[in-house]
Amino acid sequence: MTDPRMDKLAETLVNYSNKVKKGDWCIILGNVIAEPLVDEVVKHVLRAGGIPSVMFNSDRVGETMYREANEEQLKHITPYERHIFEDADVLVSLYSNQNTRSLSQIDPTKQQVRGAARKDLMKTYRDRSASKDLRWVIGLYPCDSLAQEADMSLKDYEDFVYHATFSDKPDPVKEWQKIYDDHERLIKWLNGKKTIELRSPNIDITMNVEGRTFINSAGENNMPSGEIFTSPVEDSTNGWASYTYPAVQGGREVEGIRLEFKDGKVVNATAEKNEEFLLKMLDMDEGARILGELGIGTNFGIDRFTKNILFDEKIGGSIHMAVGAGFPEAGGSNESSLHWDMICDMRTDSEIRVDGDLFYKDGKFQV
Repeated sequence: MTDPRMDKLAETLVNYSNKVKKGDWCIILGNVIAEPLVDEVVKHVLRAGGIPSVMFNSDRVGETMYREANEEQLKHITPYERHIFEDADVLVSLYSNQNTRSLSQIDPTKQQVRGAARKDLMKTYRDRSASKDLRWVIGLYPCDSLAQEADMSLKDYEDFVYHATFSDKPDPVKEWQKIYDDHERLIKWLNGKKTIELRSPNIDITMNVEGRTFINSAGENNMPSGEIFTSPVEDSTNGWASYTYPAVQGGREVEGIRLEFKDGKVVNATAEKNEEFLLKMLDMDEGARILGELGIGTNFGIDRFTKNILFDEKIGGSIHMAVGAGFPEAGGSNESSLHWDMICDMRTDSEIRVDGDLFYKDGKFQV
Protein backbone atom coordinates (compact mmCIF):
# COMPACT_ATOMS: atom_id res chain seq x y z
CA MET A 1 0.00 0.00 0.00
CA THR A 2 1.31 3.43 -0.97
CA ASP A 3 2.16 5.76 1.87
CA PRO A 4 -0.55 8.47 1.66
CA ARG A 5 2.17 11.08 2.32
CA MET A 6 3.98 9.96 -0.85
CA ASP A 7 0.79 10.39 -2.83
CA LYS A 8 0.39 13.91 -1.43
CA LEU A 9 4.01 14.72 -2.31
CA ALA A 10 3.50 13.54 -5.91
CA GLU A 11 0.27 15.50 -6.21
CA THR A 12 2.00 18.63 -4.92
CA LEU A 13 4.89 18.22 -7.38
CA VAL A 14 2.52 17.88 -10.34
CA ASN A 15 -0.33 20.25 -9.54
CA TYR A 16 1.32 22.94 -7.39
CA SER A 17 5.01 23.01 -8.31
CA ASN A 18 4.61 22.47 -12.06
CA LYS A 19 0.90 23.14 -12.63
CA VAL A 20 0.72 20.43 -15.28
CA LYS A 21 -2.03 20.97 -17.81
CA LYS A 22 -3.50 19.04 -20.70
CA GLY A 23 -0.96 18.27 -23.43
CA ASP A 24 2.18 19.12 -21.42
CA TRP A 25 5.12 16.87 -22.26
CA CYS A 26 6.43 15.94 -18.82
CA ILE A 27 9.84 14.33 -18.36
CA ILE A 28 10.23 12.45 -15.08
CA LEU A 29 13.87 11.69 -14.21
CA GLY A 30 14.71 9.42 -11.33
CA ASN A 31 17.05 6.83 -9.94
CA VAL A 32 15.66 3.31 -10.28
CA ILE A 33 15.35 3.21 -6.49
CA ALA A 34 12.79 6.03 -6.67
CA GLU A 35 10.33 3.99 -8.77
CA PRO A 36 7.50 4.13 -6.18
CA LEU A 37 7.46 7.95 -6.22
CA VAL A 38 7.98 8.06 -10.01
CA ASP A 39 4.88 5.87 -10.34
CA GLU A 40 2.83 8.27 -8.21
CA VAL A 41 4.05 11.27 -10.23
CA VAL A 42 3.12 9.54 -13.50
CA LYS A 43 -0.37 8.87 -12.09
CA HIS A 44 -0.93 12.53 -11.25
CA VAL A 45 0.53 13.76 -14.56
CA LEU A 46 -1.95 11.53 -16.42
CA ARG A 47 -4.84 12.73 -14.26
CA ALA A 48 -3.87 16.32 -15.08
CA GLY A 49 -3.91 15.54 -18.82
CA GLY A 50 -0.15 15.62 -19.31
CA ILE A 51 1.99 13.25 -21.38
CA PRO A 52 4.64 11.58 -19.18
CA SER A 53 7.98 10.20 -20.33
CA VAL A 54 10.05 8.39 -17.70
CA MET A 55 13.85 8.20 -17.70
CA PHE A 56 15.57 6.10 -15.05
CA ASN A 57 19.23 6.24 -14.05
CA SER A 58 21.34 4.41 -11.50
CA ASP A 59 24.48 5.07 -9.49
CA ARG A 60 26.13 1.95 -10.92
CA VAL A 61 25.61 3.04 -14.53
CA GLY A 62 26.76 6.56 -13.73
CA GLU A 63 29.94 5.24 -12.15
CA THR A 64 30.63 3.02 -15.18
CA MET A 65 30.20 6.00 -17.47
CA TYR A 66 32.85 8.00 -15.65
CA ARG A 67 35.23 5.08 -15.25
CA GLU A 68 35.12 3.88 -18.85
CA ALA A 69 34.39 6.94 -21.00
CA ASN A 70 37.19 8.74 -22.79
CA GLU A 71 37.28 12.53 -23.13
CA GLU A 72 35.41 12.55 -26.44
CA GLN A 73 32.64 10.40 -24.97
CA LEU A 74 32.39 12.55 -21.84
CA LYS A 75 31.99 15.67 -23.96
CA HIS A 76 29.29 14.22 -26.21
CA ILE A 77 25.78 15.55 -25.68
CA THR A 78 23.21 13.13 -27.07
CA PRO A 79 20.26 14.26 -29.21
CA TYR A 80 17.74 13.08 -26.63
CA GLU A 81 19.37 15.25 -23.94
CA ARG A 82 19.07 18.29 -26.19
CA HIS A 83 15.49 17.36 -27.05
CA ILE A 84 14.51 17.27 -23.38
CA PHE A 85 16.08 20.61 -22.44
CA GLU A 86 14.93 22.35 -25.62
CA ASP A 87 11.38 20.99 -25.99
CA ALA A 88 9.94 19.53 -22.78
CA ASP A 89 7.24 21.54 -21.04
CA VAL A 90 7.83 20.09 -17.57
CA LEU A 91 10.82 18.43 -15.92
CA VAL A 92 10.45 16.53 -12.63
CA SER A 93 13.81 15.37 -11.21
CA LEU A 94 13.65 12.95 -8.28
CA TYR A 95 17.01 12.69 -6.55
CA SER A 96 17.72 9.48 -4.67
CA ASN A 97 20.73 7.22 -4.46
CA GLN A 98 21.64 3.59 -4.10
CA ASN A 99 25.11 4.73 -3.03
CA THR A 100 25.78 8.40 -2.32
CA ARG A 101 29.53 7.85 -2.65
CA SER A 102 29.55 5.99 -5.97
CA LEU A 103 31.65 8.72 -7.63
CA SER A 104 33.99 9.40 -4.71
CA GLN A 105 36.97 7.65 -6.35
CA ILE A 106 36.41 9.01 -9.86
CA ASP A 107 39.12 11.27 -11.27
CA PRO A 108 37.72 14.79 -10.70
CA THR A 109 39.13 15.82 -14.08
CA LYS A 110 36.53 13.61 -15.73
CA GLN A 111 33.73 15.32 -13.82
CA GLN A 112 35.22 18.67 -14.77
CA VAL A 113 35.26 17.70 -18.48
CA ARG A 114 31.69 16.40 -18.36
CA GLY A 115 30.44 19.48 -16.55
CA ALA A 116 32.16 21.92 -18.90
CA ALA A 117 30.71 20.14 -21.95
CA ARG A 118 27.19 20.72 -20.66
CA LYS A 119 27.57 24.49 -20.35
CA ASP A 120 25.37 25.31 -23.38
CA LEU A 121 22.78 22.76 -22.30
CA MET A 122 22.61 24.32 -18.84
CA LYS A 123 22.28 27.78 -20.39
CA THR A 124 19.27 26.57 -22.38
CA TYR A 125 17.84 25.11 -19.18
CA ARG A 126 18.31 28.34 -17.22
CA ASP A 127 17.02 30.58 -20.02
CA ARG A 128 13.88 28.49 -20.56
CA SER A 129 13.35 28.38 -16.81
CA ALA A 130 13.67 32.17 -16.52
CA SER A 131 11.11 32.69 -19.29
CA LYS A 132 8.78 30.03 -17.76
CA ASP A 133 8.91 28.13 -21.04
CA LEU A 134 10.17 25.18 -19.00
CA ARG A 135 8.58 24.44 -15.63
CA TRP A 136 10.69 22.23 -13.40
CA VAL A 137 10.94 20.89 -9.91
CA ILE A 138 13.50 18.87 -7.98
CA GLY A 139 12.22 16.41 -5.40
CA LEU A 140 13.46 13.43 -3.44
CA TYR A 141 12.39 9.89 -2.65
CA PRO A 142 13.42 8.91 0.91
CA CYS A 143 15.61 5.82 0.77
CA ASP A 144 18.10 3.93 2.93
CA SER A 145 21.28 5.56 1.58
CA LEU A 146 19.99 9.10 2.19
CA ALA A 147 18.73 8.10 5.63
CA GLN A 148 22.20 6.77 6.47
CA GLU A 149 23.81 10.04 5.32
CA ALA A 150 21.46 11.87 7.68
CA ASP A 151 22.21 9.48 10.57
CA MET A 152 18.60 8.36 10.71
CA SER A 153 16.60 5.19 10.35
CA LEU A 154 14.56 4.98 7.16
CA LYS A 155 11.33 5.53 9.10
CA ASP A 156 12.69 8.62 10.83
CA TYR A 157 14.03 9.95 7.53
CA GLU A 158 10.68 9.42 5.81
CA ASP A 159 9.02 11.38 8.63
CA PHE A 160 11.64 14.13 8.21
CA VAL A 161 11.14 14.36 4.41
CA TYR A 162 7.36 14.37 4.53
CA HIS A 163 7.34 16.92 7.35
CA ALA A 164 9.72 19.28 5.51
CA THR A 165 7.54 19.08 2.37
CA PHE A 166 4.26 19.48 4.34
CA SER A 167 3.15 16.12 2.92
CA ASP A 168 2.06 15.16 6.44
CA LYS A 169 -0.40 18.09 6.51
CA PRO A 170 -4.05 17.97 5.36
CA ASP A 171 -3.37 20.61 2.68
CA PRO A 172 0.33 20.94 1.68
CA VAL A 173 -0.42 23.63 -0.90
CA LYS A 174 -2.02 25.85 1.74
CA GLU A 175 1.16 25.59 3.82
CA TRP A 176 3.38 26.53 0.87
CA GLN A 177 1.18 29.50 0.07
CA LYS A 178 1.72 30.78 3.63
CA ILE A 179 5.49 30.53 3.07
CA TYR A 180 5.10 32.35 -0.24
CA ASP A 181 3.20 35.22 1.38
CA ASP A 182 5.81 35.65 4.12
CA HIS A 183 8.60 35.67 1.54
CA GLU A 184 6.76 38.31 -0.48
CA ARG A 185 6.78 40.62 2.54
CA LEU A 186 10.57 40.28 2.85
CA ILE A 187 11.16 40.68 -0.87
CA LYS A 188 9.03 43.83 -0.95
CA TRP A 189 11.25 45.29 1.78
CA LEU A 190 14.40 44.33 -0.17
CA ASN A 191 13.19 45.81 -3.44
CA GLY A 192 15.43 48.65 -4.59
CA LYS A 193 18.15 48.02 -2.01
CA LYS A 194 21.83 48.06 -3.00
CA THR A 195 24.40 46.84 -0.49
CA ILE A 196 24.31 43.66 1.59
CA GLU A 197 26.76 42.98 4.42
CA LEU A 198 27.02 39.54 6.04
CA ARG A 199 28.85 39.31 9.36
CA SER A 200 29.44 36.42 11.76
CA PRO A 201 32.41 34.54 13.22
CA ASN A 202 32.39 32.57 9.94
CA ILE A 203 31.73 35.22 7.34
CA ASP A 204 32.65 38.79 6.49
CA ILE A 205 31.32 39.68 3.06
CA THR A 206 29.94 42.72 1.27
CA MET A 207 28.10 42.56 -2.06
CA ASN A 208 25.96 44.70 -4.34
CA VAL A 209 22.46 43.67 -5.40
CA GLU A 210 21.45 46.91 -7.12
CA GLY A 211 19.06 46.15 -9.96
CA ARG A 212 18.75 42.50 -8.95
CA THR A 213 15.56 40.67 -8.06
CA PHE A 214 15.06 38.43 -5.04
CA ILE A 215 13.27 35.21 -5.95
CA ASN A 216 10.52 33.72 -3.82
CA SER A 217 11.23 30.00 -3.47
CA ALA A 218 8.15 28.41 -1.91
CA GLY A 219 7.94 24.93 -3.37
CA GLU A 220 7.67 25.60 -7.08
CA ASN A 221 11.17 24.58 -8.19
CA ASN A 222 12.50 22.81 -5.13
CA MET A 223 10.55 20.44 -2.92
CA PRO A 224 11.12 21.06 -0.09
CA SER A 225 11.79 24.75 -0.40
CA GLY A 226 11.93 27.74 1.87
CA GLU A 227 14.42 30.40 0.79
CA ILE A 228 14.73 33.79 -0.81
CA PHE A 229 17.66 34.22 -3.15
CA THR A 230 19.26 36.44 -5.76
CA SER A 231 22.35 36.75 -7.93
CA PRO A 232 24.65 39.55 -6.71
CA VAL A 233 26.30 41.93 -9.18
CA GLU A 234 29.04 39.78 -10.67
CA ASP A 235 32.06 41.92 -9.76
CA SER A 236 30.81 43.17 -6.39
CA THR A 237 31.50 40.46 -3.78
CA ASN A 238 34.42 41.10 -1.45
CA GLY A 239 35.46 39.34 1.74
CA TRP A 240 35.68 35.78 2.99
CA ALA A 241 33.53 32.88 4.18
CA SER A 242 34.38 29.78 6.19
CA TYR A 243 31.50 27.43 5.49
CA THR A 244 30.22 25.71 8.61
CA TYR A 245 28.88 22.58 6.91
CA PRO A 246 30.54 20.18 4.46
CA ALA A 247 29.71 20.79 0.80
CA VAL A 248 28.75 17.64 -1.08
CA GLN A 249 29.28 17.58 -4.84
CA GLY A 250 29.81 14.80 -7.34
CA GLY A 251 29.92 12.09 -4.70
CA ARG A 252 32.55 13.89 -2.61
CA GLU A 253 32.25 15.58 0.74
CA VAL A 254 34.41 18.69 0.96
CA GLU A 255 34.94 19.89 4.53
CA GLY A 256 36.32 23.05 6.08
CA ILE A 257 35.95 25.19 2.96
CA ARG A 258 37.20 28.77 3.14
CA LEU A 259 36.77 31.06 0.14
CA GLU A 260 38.15 34.56 -0.29
CA PHE A 261 36.47 36.87 -2.79
CA LYS A 262 37.80 39.94 -4.55
CA ASP A 263 35.65 41.87 -7.00
CA GLY A 264 33.20 38.99 -7.24
CA LYS A 265 35.70 36.21 -7.87
CA VAL A 266 37.20 33.50 -5.66
CA VAL A 267 40.90 34.42 -5.42
CA ASN A 268 41.85 31.91 -2.74
CA ALA A 269 40.23 28.60 -1.82
CA THR A 270 41.20 26.03 0.80
CA ALA A 271 39.55 22.98 2.36
CA GLU A 272 40.44 20.63 5.19
CA LYS A 273 39.22 17.62 3.18
CA ASN A 274 39.15 17.08 -0.62
CA GLU A 275 40.78 20.43 -1.41
CA GLU A 276 42.05 19.14 -4.77
CA PHE A 277 38.49 18.39 -5.83
CA LEU A 278 37.35 21.84 -4.72
CA LEU A 279 40.01 23.50 -6.84
CA LYS A 280 39.19 21.31 -9.87
CA MET A 281 35.55 22.36 -9.69
CA LEU A 282 36.44 26.05 -9.31
CA ASP A 283 38.57 25.77 -12.43
CA MET A 284 35.83 24.04 -14.44
CA ASP A 285 35.30 27.08 -16.65
CA GLU A 286 35.69 30.86 -16.69
CA GLY A 287 32.57 31.52 -14.63
CA ALA A 288 33.04 28.88 -11.95
CA ARG A 289 34.83 31.20 -9.50
CA ILE A 290 32.21 33.96 -9.69
CA LEU A 291 29.59 34.15 -6.93
CA GLY A 292 26.31 33.31 -8.65
CA GLU A 293 23.88 33.22 -5.73
CA LEU A 294 23.11 34.45 -2.25
CA GLY A 295 20.26 32.59 -0.56
CA ILE A 296 18.69 32.81 2.90
CA GLY A 297 17.09 29.63 4.27
CA THR A 298 13.65 30.00 5.86
CA ASN A 299 12.42 26.43 6.42
CA PHE A 300 12.52 25.77 10.17
CA GLY A 301 10.99 22.35 9.54
CA ILE A 302 14.46 21.39 8.31
CA ASP A 303 16.10 21.31 11.70
CA ARG A 304 19.30 19.38 10.97
CA PHE A 305 22.08 18.95 8.43
CA THR A 306 21.55 15.83 6.31
CA LYS A 307 24.31 16.09 3.65
CA ASN A 308 21.66 16.71 0.99
CA ILE A 309 21.73 20.20 -0.50
CA LEU A 310 18.07 20.06 -1.56
CA PHE A 311 17.22 20.19 2.15
CA ASP A 312 20.31 21.70 3.75
CA GLU A 313 20.35 25.01 1.87
CA LYS A 314 16.87 25.75 3.21
CA ILE A 315 17.75 25.24 6.90
CA GLY A 316 16.05 28.04 8.83
CA GLY A 317 18.76 30.28 10.25
CA SER A 318 21.33 29.63 7.53
CA ILE A 319 22.57 31.34 4.40
CA HIS A 320 24.10 29.74 1.36
CA MET A 321 26.25 31.13 -1.41
CA ALA A 322 26.78 29.36 -4.71
CA VAL A 323 29.82 29.70 -6.91
CA GLY A 324 29.17 29.43 -10.63
CA ALA A 325 26.06 30.08 -12.68
CA GLY A 326 23.77 32.92 -11.76
CA PHE A 327 20.02 33.14 -12.27
CA PRO A 328 18.79 35.12 -15.30
CA GLU A 329 15.39 35.61 -13.62
CA ALA A 330 17.20 37.39 -10.76
CA GLY A 331 19.24 39.52 -13.17
CA GLY A 332 22.34 37.33 -12.97
CA SER A 333 24.52 37.12 -16.07
CA ASN A 334 27.32 34.77 -14.99
CA GLU A 335 27.46 31.58 -17.05
CA SER A 336 29.08 28.36 -15.86
CA SER A 337 28.48 24.62 -15.85
CA LEU A 338 28.99 24.80 -12.09
CA HIS A 339 26.45 25.89 -9.52
CA TRP A 340 27.69 24.74 -6.13
CA ASP A 341 25.86 25.81 -2.98
CA MET A 342 27.83 26.14 0.26
CA ILE A 343 26.17 26.78 3.62
CA CYS A 344 26.91 28.99 6.65
CA ASP A 345 25.01 28.79 9.91
CA MET A 346 23.81 32.25 10.98
CA ARG A 347 22.09 31.48 14.29
CA THR A 348 24.81 32.80 16.61
CA ASP A 349 26.52 36.22 16.72
CA SER A 350 25.45 36.89 13.13
CA GLU A 351 23.72 39.64 11.21
CA ILE A 352 22.81 40.80 7.74
CA ARG A 353 22.63 44.51 7.07
CA VAL A 354 21.03 45.95 3.95
CA ASP A 355 22.00 49.51 3.04
CA GLY A 356 23.11 49.79 6.67
CA ASP A 357 19.79 48.68 8.18
CA LEU A 358 19.57 45.52 10.28
CA PHE A 359 17.64 42.98 8.20
CA TYR A 360 18.50 39.70 9.94
CA LYS A 361 20.06 38.74 13.26
CA ASP A 362 20.97 35.36 14.71
CA GLY A 363 18.81 33.47 12.23
CA LYS A 364 15.73 35.71 12.47
CA PHE A 365 14.43 38.46 10.22
CA GLN A 366 14.22 41.88 11.87
CA VAL A 367 11.86 43.64 9.46
